Amino acid sequence: MSATYEFNADLWRWDVQQGVWLFVTLPNEITDEIDEEYSGLRAGFGSVKVRVSIGKTTWETSVFPSKDQGGFILPIKKSVRKSEGLDEGSTASVRLTPIA
Repeated sequence: MSATYEFNADLWRWDVQQGVWLFVTLPNEITDEIDEEYSGLRAGFGSVKVRVSIGKTTWETSVFPSKDQGGFILPIKKSVRKSEGLDEGSTASVRLTPIA
């Protein structure tokens, strides 16, 4: 079950009342595989827990389905962005493993 995916994606901004969040959107083929493999293991809001590495930074979080983006989206924490020199519009090299 625990496949590891690697992809590049641009960070995009989502403004909400509580502040600004930056995300990357998972490629469609990865979204489809996770959707199929983990459909019965989803948590709140349809999320799937994942372990993520960008550069030298690794952390655990969740990916969330987004109708607007047409796939799963991954929030990129401020501490990760800072340590890896990323900002809105930057391209991140992501290594992602779903964890059950």
